[in-house]
Amino acid sequence: MRALLTSLILSASSLTVVAQSNIKEGSNSFALYTQTGDIKNLENARKFSDAAFKTRKDSSSVRNNILRGLVYSSFAVADSTRKQKYTLDPIDESLNTLKLINSKKAYKNFPTEVDYIKQNLATALIYKSNIDLKNNKFDEAYKGFLKVDSLGFKNADLKFNLATLAVSSKRYPDAIKYYNELIKQDSRKAQYYLELAAVYEKIGTKQDELNTLTAGRQQFPQNKEILFKLIDIYAKNESYDAVLPIIDEAIKLEPENVELNYLAGYAYEDAKDIRNAKQYYNKVLRLDANNYPSNLALGLIYLKDFLKSKTDEDKQYAQAYLLKANEIKPYDVNALKALSTYYNAIEDFVQLDRVNILLNQLTVN
Repeated sequence: MRALLTSLILSASSLTVVAQSNIKEGSNSFALYTQTGDIKNLENARKFSDAAFKTRKDSSSVRNNILRGLVYSSFAVADSTRKQKYTLDPIDESLNTLKLINSKKAYKNFPTEVDYIKQNLATALIYKSNIDLKNNKFDEAYKGFLKVDSLGFKNADLKFNLATLAVSSKRYPDAIKYYNELIKQDSRKAQYYLELAAVYEKIGTKQDELNTLTAGRQQFPQNKEILFKLIDIYAKNESYDAVLPIIDEAIKLEPENVELNYLAGYAYEDAKDIRNAKQYYNKVLRLDANNYPSNLALGLIYLKDFLKSKTDEDKQYAQAYLLKANEIKPYDVNALKALSTYYNAIEDFVQLDRVNILLNQLTVN
């Protein structure tokens, strides 16, 4: 690209404009800069470019603006700490030249030069925006990345920076826009779906959050974080029928996760699959014998069976699990109510009175 650009710049000797000699000398100096990288040549190019930019006619000349854009976009990168003195920052100078070139639709005639200016601008803006990020100037960084985006570069890292900065500054519609652009790219990541879902969660659009995670799971079926987030949402929504098809996969990833195993038991119980519910509740108790919810759940299952069957086995299990639950949480109303039902069923009126007195005290208070 540099060689092609040099050949194009050197052809400026044939220009027939008012500032012909300045454009010619400036173009030659810039060509030398592209060949040598010597900043002195760039300074000379700037001197001639400025000299060719005096009148309104000069300012509207496409060729003048092409040279000016090449020179100042190069300064935007080469003089990143701005040691030189400028009337207007080189970034802004370069952006202004692009506006004129675009307004006259002259970019088709100078594709290599325009690409060179844009690439320099993107480099300079990204550098400045990263400095702003380090200094916690998030709004300035966001504006800088927006300018890069306006140049038309399809860069995933750029879009991601814009998305995350939009979230931090609560520009949620912008964040949604950029995350949606990211997930449409071939280089999409599971992280994009998770972060977009988090934006929808912030603004309270639950169905969009769920749809985003569902789409993310289709793209990344092995992603643990998406799977667990979906399960969490289904559980909070009490959508236990949606939990069942995916809970076993989650448990394979974390077989000793007490909460997941309990949720599996609860989901199976909600689906009237008591056999599987018991298996998962018992697994929880193997992991944590003092788990209150599973002791209570099993106690209630066996109590229900006992009230129907009156068998000694159901009686024994109902009593054991309910007493264990009561031992773990002596003042929990749910366990006490279950014990009250149990003692009434076996006609143990001494224990029934004890439990009912405690229940009355708790419910009155």
